[in-house]
Amino acid sequence: MTQPRCPSGELLPGRTTTGLLSAVLLLAPGAGGVTTESRGAPFDYVVVGAGAAGSVLAHRLTEDPATRVLVLEAGGPDDDPRIHRPSAFRQLLATPFNWGDSTEAEPQLNDREIALPRGRGWGGGGTISAMVYVRGHASDFDRWEGLGNPGWGYDDVLPYFKRAENQERGPSEYHGVGGPQNVADPRWVSPISEAFLEAAHQAGLPANGDFNGARQEGVGLYQLNQRDGQRHSAADAYLRPALDRANLTVESHARATRVLFEGRRAVGVEYVQGGRTHAVRVAREVVLSAGTIGSAQLLLLSGVGPADALRALGLPVVHDLPGVGENLQDHPRVAATWASRKPLGLSDAQREEAEQEYATSRTGPLSSNGIGAGAFVRLAPGDPAPGLQIMPTTDPAADTFSIHVALMHPASRGSVRLRSSDPTQAPAILVNYLASEQDLDGLVQGLRVVRRIGAAQALAEFRGEELGPGPEGWEPHALTDYIRAHVGTFFHPVGTCRMGTDALAVVDPELRVRGVESLRVIDASVMPTLLSGATHAATVMIAEKGAELLKARVRPVRRFPDSGSSPE
Repeated sequence: MTQPRCPSGELLPGRTTTGLLSAVLLLAPGAGGVTTESRGAPFDYVVVGAGAAGSVLAHRLTEDPATRVLVLEAGGPDDDPRIHRPSAFRQLLATPFNWGDSTEAEPQLNDREIALPRGRGWGGGGTISAMVYVRGHASDFDRWEGLGNPGWGYDDVLPYFKRAENQERGPSEYHGVGGPQNVADPRWVSPISEAFLEAAHQAGLPANGDFNGARQEGVGLYQLNQRDGQRHSAADAYLRPALDRANLTVESHARATRVLFEGRRAVGVEYVQGGRTHAVRVAREVVLSAGTIGSAQLLLLSGVGPADALRALGLPVVHDLPGVGENLQDHPRVAATWASRKPLGLSDAQREEAEQEYATSRTGPLSSNGIGAGAFVRLAPGDPAPGLQIMPTTDPAADTFSIHVALMHPASRGSVRLRSSDPTQAPAILVNYLASEQDLDGLVQGLRVVRRIGAAQALAEFRGEELGPGPEGWEPHALTDYIRAHVGTFFHPVGTCRMGTDALAVVDPELRVRGVESLRVIDASVMPTLLSGATHAATVMIAEKGAELLKARVRPVRRFPDSGSSPE
């Protein structure tokens, strides 16, 4: 038995990574005779995943010292120094903190496979993200409510956003202070971002000093999940402050392989750690917070999903729930790119100066994620929310800059499906980008806005040759070809365990998996539709509300009708 250590080497109190409970041997139900270790007396809750949602749940549930919580995380602690330095976030994509997923060949993108980064380890996606703090437009949440999810409208969820937030600007109608998650203005803004702000004004976009305030449309600087010039992930905000609680146990490098059921009641989780298979029982509920890909995969491996597909893989069917893994959505993103007339990288002398500045004051270029400015634009004047998000980036190694545009509300839908019953095999992910012609039209319109900004006088000192789409690339046919060849992810997959009350909904508005008992999903996978902006802040909000729903579990439960078979 070993006790975990902080990056500094100090022991973390109150928990172990290899379990502090005595083990006995048993045969896990339905495991085909596989011998597993049982972790003694049950926990009240087992949370699968220590990402954004799992970190929130770990913190909020253990505020009651009588509530015992186990968190299972497939990755490890966020102890790589690059995680905490904002300028290094792109380097994290090539580390074990990224699951390394890719889509299947995307039919509308010339059969390209699209890399789909997914966080692995404490903090999850918030550990490898660009730290941009955008909640979404108020109408996004009112739409959720209109789709059959009472209690999820904007007026309902705003208090949870405020509860989570420590807004360095101070409290207001839209912002809170004293919450765990720090929200800060950027400490350094690149010259390209400053020029972009002025160019967007010249292109007709209004100024907006707060994308999370009274309105979202316009151009301005992003706020960031940073504190003192460093990343401030959900692990920093929620998980680490709770580690000294005796009622919280976090098992790292513990990969959940299935939920254990007795009939249709979830009674525990099977997981693999250190080459051994373990089973842990739960007294109250199992909560899946493994993310849009992981939670759907785990439900399917556990026999909850479309019955015919499960039987085809030899998996026993606990409950026929055809919506599991469907409704996958992501923001498609494309960019126009120019050569720069000025060097965009740091010289050796400038790099040394920047290192010194960051070491002493946590300011300067190394405190930046490189994405200081952005804009939200409506596709049509009468639209309820902006349909486009636009932002500049640079490639210092090549002295080029790009202006990216992402479509906020794509009509296309994809899926996450099992390739086999082997829990270690990556699932088949098809986002189905641009399956709807409407999405292609939206990106065409978005690139035209980008070109208008890129042509503005404010960028003239940087703007060299247009490299893509290029001077000849703006004809309608050439532009659609360019989009299909260059669309990628905006790193915001959601929806595979969507909430609702219809036959294809996976969880109800209280985030309980429909048709089974003592099992919830609390993460970005429950979002019915995408937001106007990033998904991290909303995932934290969902977990804040989800923790409250779990604490209120003594209320009478209304179950929705089953959609399929009996347990097999």
